[in-house]
Amino acid sequence: MTAPSFCPDPARILVVDDYPPCRAMAIDLLSVEGYRVLEASDGYQALASIPALKPDLILLDISMPGMDGFEVCRRLKQDETTRLIPVIFLTALDDRPTRLQGIEAGGDDLLTKPFDPLQLSARVRSLVHQKRLNEDLDHASQVLFSIARAVESRDPHTGDHCERLSKLAQAFGQYLELPAAQLRDLTWASYLHDIGKVGIPDAILLKTGPLTAAEQTIMRQHVFLGENICRPLRTMQGVLPIIRHHHERWDGSGYPDGLKENAIPWVVQIFQIIDIYDALAHERPYKPAFPIAMTLDIIRDEVNRGWRNPALMTQFECW
Repeated sequence: MTAPSFCPDPARILVVDDYPPCRAMAIDLLSVEGYRVLEASDGYQALASIPALKPDLILLDISMPGMDGFEVCRRLKQDETTRLIPVIFLTALDDRPTRLQGIEAGGDDLLTKPFDPLQLSARVRSLVHQKRLNEDLDHASQVLFSIARAVESRDPHTGDHCERLSKLAQAFGQYLELPAAQLRDLTWASYLHDIGKVGIPDAILLKTGPLTAAEQTIMRQHVFLGENICRPLRTMQGVLPIIRHHHERWDGSGYPDGLKENAIPWVVQIFQIIDIYDALAHERPYKPAFPIAMTLDIIRDEVNRGWRNPALMTQFECW
């Protein structure tokens, strides 16, 4: 018996143009190429139909009545469910301001009418391929978050630690006016910083008493395991330093690399403060939940011992 062959579904292309002859020209060309081609006559119809149609790419006219292509594109790119759909603008205009507007709206390409059939075919093929690669990366990221939640669920005492960390990261990060990329990395690290504990035995991970030296050595491996799990994904590169270094100390006495002061990445220093704060303020197998005043006193003591950045702690208390 021969193994069955699996062919991917033909890509779905949505053509949005208020001028029927132009729409028909694109539909005819792309249908011959083997795509499943869908159509909409204006921006409102396009936005209403996209959740059901789930297009792999959108050919979008710019000059349309009611809502122009730029606004349609902006709405698509701001929506988490449609942000990965590539958008090729079609326009009779071929000037620098139009191209700049297209870029600012989040468009992936711009072709002028009348478009060259070979050029359109090549651009569509390339962007559909890129979208499917991005979706694979997105799915892989979701698998990592699922693993991280499974790790958290092994320890009933941590409760919603990751969810709480995520909210703290967003709030404190915004207070510090961090750029969007660092806010995203902090939020993702809230779930993924301890993903390496998937490789730590329950006898060590859930032990309520002090760890032996040998057990501590095993426990410390979780930073390397987590880094190796997440390293293959390009989207996780900003999270890797947090996974590896969130147990470093300001005076260089932490692990795994003994980084000191500002050799510890800034985003890692921020994450450490909120991680320690949440761990102290909530119950763990080895300790009760501490009141806020006591929690802050303990972190101040760590500052005095040289473990935390004093200036950052001052900002945290002011916040």
